Order: sequence, then C-alpha cells, then structure tokens
Amino acid sequence: MSEPDFTIGVEEEYLLVDRDTLALAVAPKGLMAACKAEMADQVSPEFLQCQIEIGTRVCKDVAQARDELRKLRACVSRNAADYGLVPIAAACHPFADWKDQHHTDRDRYNDLRRDLGGVARRMLICGMHVHVGIPAEDMRIDVVNQLSYFLPHLLAMSTSSPFWQGEDTGLASYRLTVFDNLPRTGLPPKFTSWAEFQRAVSALVKMGLIEDSTKIWWDLRPSARFPTIESRICDVSPRLEMTLSLAAMTQCLTRMLWRLARANQRWRLYDNFLIGENRWRAQRYGVSGGLIDFGRLEVVDFATLLDEMIALVAEDAEALGCAAEIEALRQITETGTSADRQRAVRVDSLEASDDEAAAMRAVTAHLVEEFHADL
Repeated sequence: MSEPDFTIGVEEEYLLVDRDTLALAVAPKGLMAACKAEMADQVSPEFLQCQIEIGTRVCKDVAQARDELRKLRACVSRNAADYGLVPIAAACHPFADWKDQHHTDRDRYNDLRRDLGGVARRMLICGMHVHVGIPAEDMRIDVVNQLSYFLPHLLAMSTSSPFWQGEDTGLASYRLTVFDNLPRTGLPPKFTSWAEFQRAVSALVKMGLIEDSTKIWWDLRPSARFPTIESRICDVSPRLEMTLSLAAMTQCLTRMLWRLARANQRWRLYDNFLIGENRWRAQRYGVSGGLIDFGRLEVVDFATLLDEMIALVAEDAEALGCAAEIEALRQITETGTSADRQRAVRVDSLEASDDEAAAMRAVTAHLVEEFHADL
C-alpha cells in the first residue's frame, strides 16, 4: 500500500467588525477586490455580507500552511483597515443580532436562501475546514468511517462560540446548534465503499434536490472537488497557532488510520448514536466536561484523552514534521479554549463595573487582539 503525501489545506471564515463600535459590518466591494488582487481566489465572499472566507493552497505540511494562513490573515486585516474594519475569527459574534444581517447577492447564495428558507437567515456562524489528501477513493471512505470517532475531540478543542446575541448560551459551541438546523449536516453516515457513497449522492442529484455533493455539509466528508477528506466539525479559531495545531491533529489522525490499514487493522467503528453523545458533550462543555471512552464505558477527563491522542499519533507527527504543533495542544487543558477565554473576559469586564453591553464589546475587542497575535 503506497503511502499518500497527506497534503493539507485549510479554509477559514471570518467576521468583519467596525473598528470603533465592534459591531458587524458589510464587506465593501473594494475590500474584496483589494484582497483578490493580492491573493486571487484564495479570498472570497461568504454567505453573509459581513463574512469573508479564505483558503490555503495545497500545502505539503503544517509549516507551509502557517506561511499561507499568516499571509491570508494579514491580507484581510490590512485591507480591512482601509475601510475602518477589522476581522475576527470566532464561530459566533458575541452580541450581533442575526436578524440585522443580509446574505451576499450571488447566485449560489440566492439559491441557498430560497431553498433553506428562514433557516438560512440565522447562519451567522463561522467554521474552519481541514482537507487531508488521500488519492484512493475507497480509502477516503474507510478513513471517514473511522475518523468520525475523533470528531468530538476536535470540536471540543476548537470551541469559540459561547455567546449568541449578547447572551451566554451555556454552550462552548453554539455554532453547531445553528448549523444543525440545515439538512444533510451532522455526523457522516457509514458507507462500505466509494461506489455506495456515489450512488447515494447521485440519487439526490438525479431527483434535482442537490447539484452535487458540495451541498452535503456533514462534519466530515469526502471532498466534492479534491482528492481529500474534509473535516468541517471545528469552530474557527481566533488564534492562528491553534488553527495549525488542529489541522496537524487532523492530518496525524488520518495518517494513523492509514497505518492501521497497512497493518490490516482498523479503529473500532461505533454507532453514530454513541459518537453523537460525545459530540453533544464537546458542544456543551468544550474540554471541561470530559468525553466518553467507549472502551472503558466511562467519562474520561479531556487532559487524559488528549495525552492518549498525542501518544497515538506520535509516530505520525514525527513523520509529518508537526510534533511541536501537536504538543502545543496541551495548552488547551491549561488555559482553556477560546470559549473559556471569552467568558473570562466578560467576567473581568463586569467586575470592573461595566454593564453587559460593554462586557460584550470587551469580548469582541479580545477576539480582535487574538486574531492579530500571531501575524
């Protein structure tokens, strides 16, 4: 079994806010034109007018992805500044009202608005997608089936959406509660082969329900356009280095599962009913509530689970040159996720005698700082 290159690509969605008020702002046409002049099609509009999406080129390793993402984040930030705007990378804006936002006037987004009805209007959310290259089609399906087990772990570490419309939701990732209202979302079903997956997609296409598999928005899917698997479970990360660590873990887990297949082994497949329980725990608690270890049949604290994951992919991290990025994930169990940090900023602001509105602005200012910390 020849070893794939396990190339990676990362896509991120950002929100644009007014530099002074920190409220959401519409992306001016001149901003998009300026970004495209620098980065071509690596920068594009998103569903809502306040959003902007970036995507790296195919990267051989995480070091190359770092260079790409740093350039892309800097490009958006620098050009946004010309219009009095700044980007943030958070899955939900802390205090914006979705009813005040409007979708981008493009055919694709107009069709989505028509097809999804009122559900689409609430899509004031941003995610992070990681592609990992696997040329063999059946291997892509096999990896998707097994990698689904680890999706809650990746979500827990990425959580960055505790607030919605100025209120603490009690969740670490409120983004998923919004996204899960769309059809064809959630954990991917298990297919036995690429052919079975293609037959399922073709059935919906032939009935005219979808144009292609880009309208399938599972947490993890075989990409419709590239020879990759695409993880879509994560909230977008305010910090560049956290994005890279999560991308590295996704890449390493993929290689680890390939190693098992090479040795005629595999990760045990669990029903989506069980994995879904861990998905909920990650969505609700982030890394603070622990996840279920189905082998032990008990809830295990996340620090222990992360230690086990890092040990599991140690060989792969060395082979892929991302051991430092994998080790950096340990900081999450010490300092918390973005959701934890955002809540801490709110508490500090309220204790300083600020009112709730001022506290939400303080959280947004904190997100602006984190976006620019590693540029």
